[in-house]
Order: sequence, then structure tokens, then C-alpha cells
Amino acid sequence: MADAKVIPFDDDRSRAGGSSRAARRRSSAGVGRAQGPATAPAVGTAAVSALPGRQDVPRPKEEPGAEGLGGTAPDEGRGGWERRLAGGLAFLRRRVTGEYDVDEFGYDEELTDQVLMSLLRPVYEKYFRVEVKGIENIPSEGGALIVANHSGTLPLDGLMLQVAVHDNHPADRHLRLLAADLVFMLPVVNELARKAGHTLACSEDAERLLRRGEVVGVMPEGFKGIGKPFGERYKLQRFGRGGFVSTALRAGVPIVPCSIVGAEEIYPMIGNSKTLARLLGFPYFPITPTFPWLGPLGAVPLPTKWTIQFGEPISTSGYPVEAAEDPMLMFNLTDQVREQIQHTLYKLLVQRRSVFF
Repeated sequence: MADAKVIPFDDDRSRAGGSSRAARRRSSAGVGRAQGPATAPAVGTAAVSALPGRQDVPRPKEEPGAEGLGGTAPDEGRGGWERRLAGGLAFLRRRVTGEYDVDEFGYDEELTDQVLMSLLRPVYEKYFRVEVKGIENIPSEGGALIVANHSGTLPLDGLMLQVAVHDNHPADRHLRLLAADLVFMLPVVNELARKAGHTLACSEDAERLLRRGEVVGVMPEGFKGIGKPFGERYKLQRFGRGGFVSTALRAGVPIVPCSIVGAEEIYPMIGNSKTLARLLGFPYFPITPTFPWLGPLGAVPLPTKWTIQFGEPISTSGYPVEAAEDPMLMFNLTDQVREQIQHTLYKLLVQRRSVFF
């Protein structure tokens, strides 16, 4: 198992603000207006108040209508909770009765959207405070292959990348990650990975997904990237033999380079116990400043600030079908993707003010 195979190769707020501004305009327009004819009482009051010896009579405050204060129905909040509760109960009923769909790879879109993304989103937004750049470089339709650097000792960068695409792409696209076979040998993790849309990192599965028009993510560094020592952080490891380029060429989809900054520091790997790794069947056994010394507490990642940037896509549509078998072309395109990711990493590191802020 140590030689695990890796593919070689708010508009709502603005609307709410507009509604509140409209409500304030209605309230201000209603001041000085008695119920009844719209203009006559106001004109008459002004004329009478202009007469000598007359004192202005304070107008009564406008009573809130049936909508309640701020133009919101009193039971709107309660209705929202009732709808959420009804939706949750309906979701549980479908889970119990089996009335939900999964694709041929085991991907459960409803479970991913409703549960898994909801669990990952607080970590993404509050803990790592991920900033996303260049999301428009991912096509709105059709297949695309996202190629990213891999780091962090544990593969949290892949999960954060999945949330970044899911929550930020204007076309609501979903990222299907290619994972090493070790992921599908672990109990519980195997089932969750399948439900979240991950599939085995092999050319056949990747090409089938791309031809179906899916956005597929791959991290060609594999265990060499995620398990590298802290002293080699942000230095890309070898990208294998360029298998991901061959897959993109056969499917005729663009390659989108992706650079992730922040994941390298969540578990600073200062050592690797090869003996324990062999006993457990892992490719490496990390030693960090907190793990295993602090036990389970040492497995809590450091709250670093992340940036994920998607680069300009590299088109593969202009190449003939036999280009996928050209080793020189694959080498050149692989090197081009790798250099673009590395250059962007250096640029983001220069722009970063702090590891944590």
C-alpha cells in the first residue's frame, strides 16, 4: 500500500438593502399624510399653520401596518424556519427510503450540497479564510481539467479546492477530484469520498468524466507533494510522466492551472517515521511540532490564511487526436503547466503579508 498509485500525469444583501431603503422612503413619504385623500389634508394643514396666531399641531406618528416594522411580515422568520424544517424532514425521508440518485461513480449530489459542503464551509470561510482568485478561468460549461499543487501532510487542500469551485463559480459547477487508491481503502473515508464525487486517479475514469462535461481536479505531485518536508514548502515536486496532459488531449478539454498558498503551513512536517509508515501501510508517517506529542490535539491544523488562484486555461482543442501519444508534446505541456503553477505560487507568496493574516 505504500506505493499507492496516483495518476501519472451578495446579491441577497443588496436586495435586502434595497428593500429597507424603499421602506424608509415609504415611511418618510408618509410623514405628514393622514389617512384619506393623499394631498388635500396636507395642503390644508400648511395653509392653516401659516395663519397668524396658529400653532403647528404635532402630527400623529404613522402606525405600522399589517406588515409590521420594516415592511416584514411578523411571521416571516417563523415561516423561514418552518420551510427549513420541512426541507430537512423531506431530505431525511429520501435518505431512509432510498429515493435519491447517485451516478455510476457513486457521486451523491444532494448529500454533497446539503451536508458535506455545509460541514466543510465553516472551515473554509472561518478557519482558513480562503480567498479565491480567477474563478472565471473555469469554463461555464463543458469539461475542464484543473491541475493544482498538493501539500499540507493531510489532503485538506483538495477539500478546500472543492468548496472554492462549488461556492464561487457563477455557473454552480462541481469539482470531481481524482484521488489515490489509498483513499478508497480506508473505512468511512472511502464511502464519503465516493459520495462527494471523488474517483480513482486513473486515466480511464478521468477521461469518462471529462467527456461527460465535468470539471475534474488532479494533483499530479501525489504523495511526493503532500508528504514533503517543511523545508521544501512551495517547491513543486515532479509531475509524473504527464498522464493528465494525455487525458486532457484525448478529451479535448482545457487545462486550468491552480495554485494554492496556505496549505503548506497547516501541519509543518519536520520529520517522517518510515518505520511506523511501513507498519501502518502509509506512504509516510508525519512528525510535526504538535503531532504525535499532543495526541489527538496535535492533529488540529494551524489556522493559516489561504489563497487559491486559478490561472488562464491552456487550450488543447487545436491538437490532432494522435497528439495524445506524442511524448515530446506531453513533456512540453506538462512543463508549461508546472511552470505556470510555480510562478503563481512565488507571486502569491510575495504578496502575502502573513502566514496567518
